[in-house]
Amino acid sequence: MGVDYYNILKVNRNASEDDLKKAYKRLAMIWHPDKNPATKRSEAEAKFKRISEAYDVLSDPLKRQIYDLYGEEALKSGQFPPPPPASSSNSFTPSSSSRASHFRQNNHNHPSSSFRFNPRDAEDIYAEIFGSESASSGSGRSSSRGRGYRDGFFRATNGTSDFSVHGSGGSGAQRKANAVENLLPCSLEDLCKGIKKKMKISRNVYDSFGKSRTVEEILTIEIKPGWKKGTKITFPDKGNQEPGVIPADLIFVVDEKPHAVYKRDGNDLVLNQEITLLEALTGKVLDLTTLDGRNLMIPLTEIIKPGAEMVVQNEGMPISKEPGKKGNLRIKFDVQYPSRLTAEQKTDLRRVLGGIL
Repeated sequence: MGVDYYNILKVNRNASEDDLKKAYKRLAMIWHPDKNPATKRSEAEAKFKRISEAYDVLSDPLKRQIYDLYGEEALKSGQFPPPPPASSSNSFTPSSSSRASHFRQNNHNHPSSSFRFNPRDAEDIYAEIFGSESASSGSGRSSSRGRGYRDGFFRATNGTSDFSVHGSGGSGAQRKANAVENLLPCSLEDLCKGIKKKMKISRNVYDSFGKSRTVEEILTIEIKPGWKKGTKITFPDKGNQEPGVIPADLIFVVDEKPHAVYKRDGNDLVLNQEITLLEALTGKVLDLTTLDGRNLMIPLTEIIKPGAEMVVQNEGMPISKEPGKKGNLRIKFDVQYPSRLTAEQKTDLRRVLGGIL
């Protein structure tokens, strides 16, 4: 017999047209190449083609008759044994009479010697099956080649989701589940230096028998230096699988954790720095630790007035769209005045400052 098409589709040998279509839909949703990661694409393509060939043969009455009676080799070569004599037609039994009974009951004739096996394109079958399903479900999505089809590529133009089906034959629209968003908390240090984060996810998938199971997967997210709050990282089709629905995209949204020292303002960093009145008048050296771990020494040589702001060029956040460039560090000063002075301290201040103020 060679290839067992019934086993590939997981159906019995008396499977009806409806049984075959249901089996094909279930398996095609699992093994279509577009629904598998790049690492499994070769395996998925091979299994998808086998599933499609099995459906092509078993859903076509003549191909199925030839396959059931004479096997895969005869089907593809077009070479059949001669028909049995009329007198023994009722007693003719191939190697497995049960395989042929379905077709003898339907009075199919012996296949013609002019028969040629022409397999259908796997993507044509996929588009036909899921296209007809969408049209009959009343979803309102176009299932014809007219609008949105160009160069073998169909993109839905109705509904809330954009998706595509590739193929040279018919086309169809299939609903895609709504995207799932998750916050990805990041420290300012992470967003300054960049980092790779590993996220463990669990999702439901269907195996080759159509049974649902939960799988765990580690996703690697590379945070680029300078990324801002709200940046989205999308992993296509990493949501739960459901029959007849394209899995949702899994989206991680960058969220910024509060920092104990710095606050971000666009590409700038803002630092609120308290200094005493004495330091404001006589100067000091600020010793700061940057987000990337460097020690930054900033001398204060001028008199600092309350509410003053100092700008340190190129010490802010990296600018993600301009590699090598950074924003600025803005230091806002809060001058702390003494809560009280003694009579002696007041006299000394009058003596020191009286001539310059």
